[in-house]
Amino acid sequence: MSATTDTSAVPNVVAEPTPVADEEHIRSSLTEAARLKSEGNQHHANKDWEQAIATYRMALGHLPQRQRKAPPPPRTVEPPVDDEPSDSPPNSPKRGSPAPPQQDEVVTPEVELELDPLQLECAKSRAVLNGNIAACFLQSGDHAEAAKACSEALKDDPKYVKVLQRRITCNDKLNTWTSLSQAQEDYNTLLELLPPSSPERTSIQRSLRAIKPRVEEAQKKETAEMLDKLKGIGNSILGKFGLSTDNFKFEPNSTGSYSMSFNQGK
Repeated sequence: MSATTDTSAVPNVVAEPTPVADEEHIRSSLTEAARLKSEGNQHHANKDWEQAIATYRMALGHLPQRQRKAPPPPRTVEPPVDDEPSDSPPNSPKRGSPAPPQQDEVVTPEVELELDPLQLECAKSRAVLNGNIAACFLQSGDHAEAAKACSEALKDDPKYVKVLQRRITCNDKLNTWTSLSQAQEDYNTLLELLPPSSPERTSIQRSLRAIKPRVEEAQKKETAEMLDKLKGIGNSILGKFGLSTDNFKFEPNSTGSYSMSFNQGK
């Protein structure tokens, strides 16, 4: 059986606090980033998307990089409670060593970092700047880069509703299996974040219903295209042996995978 993920017990680890000696430098960097953001906003107002993006990125360059999530601590084998010789086989894990995966073992996801106020301020600034970059790419018609910038913003602020909506717009325009699946996830996230009284919920639920058949259609289309490409590669190889992919028949089975049969033909 496959391992499961325990999302109900994700521990929070306090990130390494900002050293006092660095606080003044970071606050100075935040001030400069805010100044550049205002300059970028002016370029955005003038519809100079390229210059606005460059200025927002300059502002990002003044901010500390995002701290990575801490990995979960390894599960260790506890030593015996008594002093009797162990009956474990020679290859069993040694005392204190990481235990091998077991069936139905609970997998702990990455540990969320709890940021101090200054680190939170930096994270918020990065999220806003990346969100602004996404807006510029969206206005200029580069939906792929806009979606990437949205994803960067959401790494710092996963509950940034405006950016979630912006990423949905980008991925809807890209209209691929991957992008539409991401949009579907973002619609569900919005429903979790918005209060029950929000007037936006009705339109989101309607959009969520409408996007489901589009995801399925894109999946079928891209799967067919992939199989056609693989068929072309297979024919180029099998042709050397007087065979082709027509000699092989693939049929879906109850598990969702495919079974193959060979027909040599005449």
